[in-house]
Amino acid sequence: MQRRTLDFLFSLGGLALAGLLLVVGLVLTANANFANDYVRDQLSEQHISFTPADKLSAEEKQSKCLVEYAGKPLTTGKQAECYANDYIGLHLKSIAGGKTYADLGAPQSELKAKVAQAEQTNDPALADLQKELAAINGQRDTVFKGETLRGLLLTSYGFSEFGVKASQGALAMYLGAGLLLLLSIAGLLHAFRTPKSETFGAPEPDRTA
Repeated sequence: MQRRTLDFLFSLGGLALAGLLLVVGLVLTANANFANDYVRDQLSEQHISFTPADKLSAEEKQSKCLVEYAGKPLTTGKQAECYANDYIGLHLKSIAGGKTYADLGAPQSELKAKVAQAEQTNDPALADLQKELAAINGQRDTVFKGETLRGLLLTSYGFSEFGVKASQGALAMYLGAGLLLLLSIAGLLHAFRTPKSETFGAPEPDRTA
């Protein structure tokens, strides 16, 4: 096979592959933009803002991200992760001794049974049991709302991370396409400089003489 023909084939193949990588990069960029825009729009609609710096508690000030985002509206995935873990997560620990919604289910059921029995027997402790039940009902309701919001925010954060990975993948595709384009151009230039009669494997003529 002629060396010039081989150079053309490799160069054209490189150009085709560069074009494919470029298309993949554009698709990944579109997906990254969609993820970022979607997360921003959904979070902006919630009108959540971080606590201003001068109103942060001593515990909250120990969180670097709460201090960094203090007073800012919540619009990005990283901010959602911070708010979910460092703000909501922190305050959930102060409710019912850090027990979760599921943890509070058993004591709530026990108190309901005690209240029902006390009502049947006219137990003088009924009023106290009812207060305890009301307290745990309130705690479980608050924990449920907090855990739900925290889960939704972390879902938004996770979705935003897909956008970050897509952006990184797109950059890799663009770099690969650029490298192949340069190599293909170099191959074409070499092909035009190579005599038509030269075959693959034959030594190149000395053009310096």
